[in-house]
Amino acid sequence: MPTVTFDQVSVAVETENSPQPKVLLDAVTLRLEEARVGIIGANGSGKSTLLRLVNGLIQPTNGRVTVDGDDTVRAVRKVRRNVGFVFTDPLSQLVMPTGREDVELSLRRSVKNGPERRRQAEAALDRLGLLHLADQSIYELSGGERQLMALAAVLAVDPAVLVLDEPSTLLDLRNRELLRRTLATLDQQIIMSTHDLDLALEMDRVLVIEAGRVAFDGAPAEAVAAYRSWCLHGLNHAARDAQ
Repeated sequence: MPTVTFDQVSVAVETENSPQPKVLLDAVTLRLEEARVGIIGANGSGKSTLLRLVNGLIQPTNGRVTVDGDDTVRAVRKVRRNVGFVFTDPLSQLVMPTGREDVELSLRRSVKNGPERRRQAEAALDRLGLLHLADQSIYELSGGERQLMALAAVLAVDPAVLVLDEPSTLLDLRNRELLRRTLATLDQQIIMSTHDLDLALEMDRVLVIEAGRVAFDGAPAEAVAAYRSWCLHGLNHAARDAQ
């Protein structure tokens, strides 16, 4: 498996209503080398910020992120060839009218020959059981089918690391199960944020992010239990305040 490292990484952004920058991630140090890494936490905790650092979508304010030794700032092009990113909403990622065109677009830089590019695109779609939908408008597809199309476009270029930002959020139960089974068949290292705690339990390691920090890092069952406990404690505290 590849190794993704965070060395004292912080991210802060300027805000209009405050003279002080808002800290999104605070002094995070990690070494991720497991095949399946899950990231859980409340909305706004810093999960997406952490994920976007892995392929250079955002840069650290302080510290350093590397993928197999390549700095995500200094070697961002190489990093992005090795790290595929799947967003929460596939419609923000699918830019062409059909899935076939989108997968071919992702291959355009690496495969110059048109017929070969089409062959590889069809192979990527067929791998996920999507070939029969290749020429259908993406707006006619279900949420799960769109998410798998976006995944196919990313996997077509064979990244070593696959980063997914809450990929099951917009999916119904059937399509969540379809996505889960698909991810289980992949060879790539997967780093994924999710609100689906059952899916988090299938990871090899789970991080709990809270207020921009790693609040827990360990075995999935223990991480999920800790997160549930903190959430329930917060609800109980809010209920007492409301009385």
